[in-house]
Amino acid sequence: MADYKAPLRDMRFVLNEVFDVSKLWAQLPELAEAVDAETVEAILEEAGKVIGRAVAPLSRAADEEGCHWHDTVVTTPAGFVQAYKTYAEGGWVGVGGNPEFGGMGMPKAVSAQVEEMVNSASLAFGLYPMLTSGACVSIDAHASETLKSTYLPNMYAGIWSGSMCLTEAHAGTDLGMIRTKAEPQTDGSYAISGTKIFITGGEHDLTENIIHLVLAKLPDAPAGPRGISLFLVPKFMVKDDGSLGERNTVFCGSIEHKMGIQASATCVINFDAAKAFLVGEPNKGLAAMFTMMNYERLGVGIQGLASGERSYQNAIEYARDRLQSRAPTGAQSKDTAADPIIVHPDVRRMLLTMKALNEGGRAFSSYVAIQLDTAKYSEDADVRQRADAMVALLTPIAKAFLTDMGLDTTVHGQQVFGGHGYIREWGQEQLVRDVRITQIYEGTNGIQALDLMGRKVVANGGAYYKIFSDEVRQFIATSDSALAEFTKPLSAALTELDELTEWVLDRSLGNPNEIGAASVEYLQVFGYTAYAYMWAMMAKTAWGKADQDDFYASKIGTARFYFARLLPRIQSLGASVKAGSESLYLLQASQF
Repeated sequence: MADYKAPLRDMRFVLNEVFDVSKLWAQLPELAEAVDAETVEAILEEAGKVIGRAVAPLSRAADEEGCHWHDTVVTTPAGFVQAYKTYAEGGWVGVGGNPEFGGMGMPKAVSAQVEEMVNSASLAFGLYPMLTSGACVSIDAHASETLKSTYLPNMYAGIWSGSMCLTEAHAGTDLGMIRTKAEPQTDGSYAISGTKIFITGGEHDLTENIIHLVLAKLPDAPAGPRGISLFLVPKFMVKDDGSLGERNTVFCGSIEHKMGIQASATCVINFDAAKAFLVGEPNKGLAAMFTMMNYERLGVGIQGLASGERSYQNAIEYARDRLQSRAPTGAQSKDTAADPIIVHPDVRRMLLTMKALNEGGRAFSSYVAIQLDTAKYSEDADVRQRADAMVALLTPIAKAFLTDMGLDTTVHGQQVFGGHGYIREWGQEQLVRDVRITQIYEGTNGIQALDLMGRKVVANGGAYYKIFSDEVRQFIATSDSALAEFTKPLSAALTELDELTEWVLDRSLGNPNEIGAASVEYLQVFGYTAYAYMWAMMAKTAWGKADQDDFYASKIGTARFYFARLLPRIQSLGASVKAGSESLYLLQASQF
């Protein structure tokens, strides 16, 4: 596997040149005081160095070793404890955390780049700080001041970690079916009893304490999702002086044996009247949990992007070195027995597809992160409301499309290696296995598509969608005619998406099945169109600079490839949407 090198030049291009984030931050008082270009540059440079040196070299061996479980105790692979300590000491766990409790206070647009780096280095490793950050988001937004001051400083510092305990064996997406119970105690705490499964980082040896956020039901809770509350359950109790006390009655019953992310402990967690503290209001647990969902779902999308980036770095190095056959136009490397495989059209197709999807995904994930920052920090109510709508609309796309493209990209990278891509020592098959989970957890991609189509488009009559569509139209209208090779196909794609949106809105009035039948392909069309918007913006930024720098020339060339070879996929996807739901219901259940 090639040494991982953080794509800092492209990250700087996206943040500073395409989106001009410094100008945005200057308009947000809380960020204007805390963030400047020099600080961000230093953060990204240092993160790239630390992650490249401490985390990336562990990935292959950690996958081979995996985690170990014995009598409720989980041990992570060799090197993980020291690597996590190094990562935590740099402040990277709390890079986006509240400065009042020791976090670095960076905007999501910055922490998103750090997330990409660590997940490219090792997706399994990156899950531990990701779950901690997610838990911190909910605690910071909804917990009492006492809970925040007790738990957040050590969590941001990486001394303690966090987990999110939602899923039960019989209740996956349908959280209203959970059975975990919370009994009120006379001291104001609660006793949690029940079992949760698929708990990432639910038990491990990386930190001295683990803080579980648990969904459970109070005795008098209403039925269904309206009766869910959120609780904080520490592995070890915390004394008044901040030191650790007795062990709480929460234990790991086993760890899962999985397709990928072998170095991430995926646990069954048993709560036996474990002492817990209410986070937020009773029966409002889902609202508290969904506070972090937009951040976490974008984070999962970034995992897909990160896996694709690592696969591309491996594939491009291999394609430049591997000699096999001659170019169709004749020998290109006359001093060798054959040409490097990068000369062959199909290899170039795969590499350019990877490059276009990765760079488009990086721009799109940063764009969504900017919407999150605007919604959180803007003092203008109208601006916040618009950003909230964009976050709601784009989050399911960020989660599903980025991870779908992540799998496609890792498979392309494996294919570039031919037979070697199927052999474990080269690392490409690991990336395929690891990234596959990203399409499943934090809400399967089918659920994301249904959320987009049903809740974010149909439920509001396309109001959220119109905000996005109008923005893209405005970009096209104000772009120079010299960019027509990019804006014209973007305009056509947006018109297709407009028409599909109206088609589903109309058809869903008479047949609710149309929403679910259209959802997956609709999300894909939206994703390709959103990437086209990103590529048009990147081409506009690079335009006129291609003669000065190969980086900009590469941008223009990759943009042309995207519009010529990838964006046309929306035609067949759109046809599938307009085929309607009828063919899905031609068979009886017994006929399958």
